[in-house]
Amino acid sequence: MSAVAIASEFEGRVLRDEPMSRHTSWHVGGPADLWFTPRDVEDLSAFLRALPAGVPVTWVGLGSNLLVRDGGIRGAVISVHGILNGLERIGNDCVRAETGVACARLGRQCAKWQLGPADFFAGIPGTVGGALAMNAGAWGGETWPHVVETETIDRAGSRHRRQASEYRYGYRSVTPPVAGEWFLAATFRFEPRPDASTDSIKRLLEKRHASQPIGAWSCGSVFTNPPGGHAAKLIESAGLKGHRIGGAVVSDKHANFILNEGAATAADLEALVRHVQATVERVHGVRLVPEVRVIGEAA
Repeated sequence: MSAVAIASEFEGRVLRDEPMSRHTSWHVGGPADLWFTPRDVEDLSAFLRALPAGVPVTWVGLGSNLLVRDGGIRGAVISVHGILNGLERIGNDCVRAETGVACARLGRQCAKWQLGPADFFAGIPGTVGGALAMNAGAWGGETWPHVVETETIDRAGSRHRRQASEYRYGYRSVTPPVAGEWFLAATFRFEPRPDASTDSIKRLLEKRHASQPIGAWSCGSVFTNPPGGHAAKLIESAGLKGHRIGGAVVSDKHANFILNEGAATAADLEALVRHVQATVERVHGVRLVPEVRVIGEAA
């Protein structure tokens, strides 16, 4: 698939066989057939229109909730972080954020605008696009209760606006009204908070640094919390802290983090995810659900 013909206007800007290990927070992943970074939405729309119909498309932001297998990704990968980066206040209580905006930036800016509750966005290690796709959350807050409307684009490069009421969402899950559309931006509604400041975000981040292996190569939390429980507690009580497969290891600091200590393969990480699942189910009778998205082909 990497030999697929690309329109001449894009040929010089598309990277072929781009290692996904350069673009994921776990620092693993085989090559993407095609890697494209659009200049803006119009450029993105033109690229999608020009892409042959049979070429699959994958979207990547910060790569923080993504495990790309060692065989890589067939088709085209589109990178939006740092490109779809618009962030603006609309009226008294709304904010429009494009999907390449880092969630931490959204949280900090809402605090500066004295809007909230938005501190939780600073605890999400990804982009607005990823947060919309999975209803990401942190510190008791989550994305979709604040969404007013979305802007999307389809495989033909056509753009759409959709109201939040058209989507169904739950804990770390979102069901769109139409398949085959991707988020470009969203408008969020918050409340004016005269007492809001970045000080509360700093305090929350300090707590996060104290309890999580920040700075290590990880994907953030690997599993969603089961109803009425915490994945980390179940993993720890199953005796899995420090358990390793190859270069992948369950964090001693926070059991719901799996780390690449520098030499792990995607296969190591995926095998450890499955081992944790199986062990927790055997010990506790609870089947943990991965929060991380696993894509691509095995080596």
